[in-house]
Amino acid sequence: MDTLQHDAAVAHPTIYLKDYQPPAFTIDTVDLDIVLQSDHAAVRGTLKVRRQGAGELVLQGRDLTLQAVAVDGRMLKAGEYQLDAETLTIPQVPDQSIITTWVTMTPQTNTQLEGLYQAGEDGKLFVTQNEPEGFRKITYFIDRPDVLSVYTTRLEAPNTFPTLLANGNLVEQGSLGHDRHYAIWHDPTRKPSYLFACVFGDLAVLKDQFTTMEGRNVSLEIYTEAKDVAKCHVAMQALKDSMRWDEVHYGRAYDLDNYLIVAVSQFNMGAMENKGLNIFNTACVLSTPETTTDPSNFYVKSTIAHEYFHNWTGNRITCRDWFQLCLKEGFTVYRDQGFSNTLQSAAVQRIDDVASLKAGQFAEDAGPMSHPPRPDHFVEINNFYTATVYDKGAEIIRMIATVLGPERFRLGTDQYFADHDGQAVTVEDLLESLSRGSGVDVRRFIDWYSQPGTPCVKGTGEYDAEAHTYTLILQQHTPQKPNYPAPKPLPIPINVALFDASNGHMLPLIQQGQVSGQEVLLMLDQAEQTFTFEQVTTAPIVSLLRDFSAPVLLDFAYSDAELAFLLKHENNGFNQWQAAQELVGRVLLSAHPAQTYLDAVSQAFLHTAPTDPLLASRLLDIPSENYLASRIDQDYDPAAMMEKRNALVTALARQLAPDLPALYASLPQVAYVDSAEAMGQRALRNVVLNLAAHAGIDAAFDWAVTQYQQAVCMTERLGALRVLVYHGAPQAETLLQDFYTRFQYEPLALDLWFGVQASSPQGNADQLKRLIAHTDFDLTTPNRIRSVTGQFSLNPANFWQPDVLQTYAGLVKTLDERNPVLGSRILQQMSRWYTLKAPLREQAQAVLVSLQGQVKSTSVTEALSKMLANTRAA
Repeated sequence: MDTLQHDAAVAHPTIYLKDYQPPAFTIDTVDLDIVLQSDHAAVRGTLKVRRQGAGELVLQGRDLTLQAVAVDGRMLKAGEYQLDAETLTIPQVPDQSIITTWVTMTPQTNTQLEGLYQAGEDGKLFVTQNEPEGFRKITYFIDRPDVLSVYTTRLEAPNTFPTLLANGNLVEQGSLGHDRHYAIWHDPTRKPSYLFACVFGDLAVLKDQFTTMEGRNVSLEIYTEAKDVAKCHVAMQALKDSMRWDEVHYGRAYDLDNYLIVAVSQFNMGAMENKGLNIFNTACVLSTPETTTDPSNFYVKSTIAHEYFHNWTGNRITCRDWFQLCLKEGFTVYRDQGFSNTLQSAAVQRIDDVASLKAGQFAEDAGPMSHPPRPDHFVEINNFYTATVYDKGAEIIRMIATVLGPERFRLGTDQYFADHDGQAVTVEDLLESLSRGSGVDVRRFIDWYSQPGTPCVKGTGEYDAEAHTYTLILQQHTPQKPNYPAPKPLPIPINVALFDASNGHMLPLIQQGQVSGQEVLLMLDQAEQTFTFEQVTTAPIVSLLRDFSAPVLLDFAYSDAELAFLLKHENNGFNQWQAAQELVGRVLLSAHPAQTYLDAVSQAFLHTAPTDPLLASRLLDIPSENYLASRIDQDYDPAAMMEKRNALVTALARQLAPDLPALYASLPQVAYVDSAEAMGQRALRNVVLNLAAHAGIDAAFDWAVTQYQQAVCMTERLGALRVLVYHGAPQAETLLQDFYTRFQYEPLALDLWFGVQASSPQGNADQLKRLIAHTDFDLTTPNRIRSVTGQFSLNPANFWQPDVLQTYAGLVKTLDERNPVLGSRILQQMSRWYTLKAPLREQAQAVLVSLQGQVKSTSVTEALSKMLANTRAA
């Protein structure tokens, strides 16, 4: 017996994309026999291996106890293989052979939530998470995405675990006596090891079915605790809707006889697309009006769609290596955003997507964790499950789709699916197929995948009254990042329209005598370019980057009055929002007078509220303090920014104050309906309530208490509670206790209770410590940890305090051993420490330096190293 535990302190080498080589062997079939015992699990892995290049057979394994190994049925002696903390090497292996290993491991003590682990402390549920490299914690394997195999899985457990699930189709199950039973599953599709999944538990199930466009009857099953089955109906309907949507929009039908989802509280990710057996965070499955807000309900639907869409963009076609992660994630995010357009207006969906991009990815690109959508090197791949890979990756696909247009993009994707079904591929393969299928060469977009940083497009416009021309001069610049070559000019599609300044009508666009309609797509692919529009009879106002046609910062020489004009006259909701965002950004970041913004946005808001309440609620968005911080490169003063932002919100509220009572009264609480219109009315009611409190309207707190008490859904209840807590209302403590009493046994609702306190502007270090010390704060549940740490960091003035950072550092040290993936993500909330003003900068640096030598995992140490190596450090 050989026992080797993974030593997290062992320095892991940097892995480079340029060094990619296919493995010496591949694995055609895998037979797994996983036997769960009370204190360990035993796994027999039988691999049919086949040589495909020079080299030894090297299998990865971590935290496993090797009992024995055999080649073609012959047991190997100790000298016939080499074993270390990460690999099992067998030098002498026939070109085709059967490799069998017997191992044991202890999922009961696996707190890292990778491989096979116990979900929760009661020992009633065991699940897997194998992306990216968790499978090596189950058995010895060539654990990389370019090894595609057919899996047959036998699961055995005590009868106290009646639910035994794995990928594919159930082929056999039965009793073994002695209070034990088994199930055998077979997945006929070739897949990489990261898509393997299995579940041991005692779960209830919601069942439904779906008939594909090919006539296949698919059994749909969602597994969760018995008490939560009634909360799975939203997810089930979203699954059926996404299956049909993918057939209509991409021609993709589901390919197995069943589709299984299992909801788990202890899960690092939102969800995981394992072939035919998705493991989901409960936050992305469970939804009822009483316990779930509208945004969370919406997120359930979009996440269900995202994981289903992975069946083709990620599973049937997978990544050749982990550098290609954006290949599957970016494309699939783009697809789920398209599906989400069916759940609300396209304009509001685009606002949501861009707001998320700016708050997360733009901030990431502005700091030391900046990297290309396809990184060229990594130490720990878990650190690259980032907004850049997902959201910027989606924006690259969106740019390509915009350039091609709907019909050609569909031809391109059809070609991609036809070319690469059943393969592990690269970004270049995707671009090649899109080019061949559409007939338009889009391979030049490869530079977007390899270049870090957010491009800035700077522009001016010149009107020639005599020639009746309007000339647009655009320049692009991407800041150079340390350790990367000088940036290249990128292909940047810029959607443009011209408005008549006298009446707000859109003008026809004529270039070189050709009429292009009222909107045209320009391609900025050089450092500087000039575009001229003809037969323009009056000085126009240009609308740029319509629908956010590229993920760039726009610096155009608008006057504030011109932006106010666009906010009033834009005929697209997203473009209205974008004009408002540019105006408010100038007020907060460039000290422009606020009144032009206040007048324009108030008028647009009051005009839009009666007809489109959801859009109206978004027009008043003021950028988050974290996004604003990402735009400040030095001497950032969190307290000053908070004060400035709060003053603007208060000024806006006071300007709207005369209209708020009537507007709030026009939005009565009615029976709950899950629709875009009803969601908009609830969102607008909460916005108006918050503005009323900011404006100092005497009745605002009474409105909030009544709304809380008469709430028909969590959106209304939490919206009211948030206003009372954020504004320090005397009723806040009573209703916080009421909320806790109502929902203390509803984990996801209790996350909201933690979150509303953690995110309060009234927060401080003592409150943070009280929340972490609360009996319901659970270090085994990522959702609960994030409900405090993620929400508290939304207020930088509270976050960037030495005692707060010490508390975060303590959590990072704890999670470094227990759950390093989550520990790294919490640590990265401090990544832009070097932009702070003194002495906050030096205090934050000291906290980070104190972690050196105290953290061991590759996830945390790599992130810490990058954060401290920043060249702008004090």
